[in-house]
Amino acid sequence: MFTEIGTSVHRSTLYRWFIEYGPTLRKKLRHYQFIRTDSSWQLDETYVKVKGKWHYLYRVINKQGETLDFYFSHKRNDHAA
Repeated sequence: MFTEIGTSVHRSTLYRWFIEYGPTLRKKLRHYQFIRTDSSWQLDETYVKVKGKWHYLYRVINKQGETLDFYFSHKRNDHAA
């Protein structure tokens, strides 16, 4: 966005802004329910073949069926997922 208006901002400056204003912004957005705070999720484990080799695909899914995170591995490791 800054380059569109012709302003140069270093990435460390953006990081410092994120650290400073992130928690405040999160609280305000949570008030308007832009950020869901559901703590209910399930782990889905699937065995898939990629380029002729079998791999494990782990997905974390919330109540609405949205994927929150995933982990792809050639070894079975549900603790890391």
